[in-house]
Amino acid sequence: MLRIEKLSQAYGGSQILWDVDLTLEPGDCVCLMGRNGVGKTTLLKALMGLLPLRSGKILFDGLDLTRLAAPMRARNGIGYVPQGRDIFPRMTVEENLRVGLVGRRDGLRAVPSFIFELFPVLKDMLGRQGGDLSGGQQQQLAIGRALACDPKLMILDEPTEGIQPNIISHICDVISRLNREMGLTVLWVEQKLPIARRLGKTFQLMDKGRIVASGAMAELDDELINKHLKV
Repeated sequence: MLRIEKLSQAYGGSQILWDVDLTLEPGDCVCLMGRNGVGKTTLLKALMGLLPLRSGKILFDGLDLTRLAAPMRARNGIGYVPQGRDIFPRMTVEENLRVGLVGRRDGLRAVPSFIFELFPVLKDMLGRQGGDLSGGQQQQLAIGRALACDPKLMILDEPTEGIQPNIISHICDVISRLNREMGLTVLWVEQKLPIARRLGKTFQLMDKGRIVASGAMAELDDELINKHLKV
């Protein structure tokens, strides 16, 4: 489904990503892990077309996305939940959700009802401004907005960061259901090891802008944790 080949990226004169290779198959749930500052968010932004590449190639369902504009990547079936959520604070919950509809391929202009089944709080707050929501509610809104574009692949950057435990549990349940029951392919950045073990089928470890280890989640052992994750 997704294949990243030899992807390199730089800010000014500093290179952040070095020849990154990454492959996702349909139905995967891959947890991208690593210490702060190793290039995880940069990789996701490069994948979404929000940062230019120095070199490399991004293929999605056989389509070369490498030079494709970010909105077209959404139209081709990639949903993105950025770090910090980036909802529109002065727009209502409904307006935020409708932004996601722009990326649909079928022309649907009504927010799909299953989003409210997953996140009932959004239905109760349709008329409220996004900026008035709590952090956990904003994260649910950001995920709902990404789902509104009818993605085949969902990319999430630390979706449990700074959120109260009960909302974290609910978001984890939703992601698990989307992946296991609905077949949505998931790539997400996660810092909390228990959550990664709970949801991830496989892991990818980053260090200094490179993928340094990968495998089934059961293979994420103490040696790898101590070497690449512990601060």
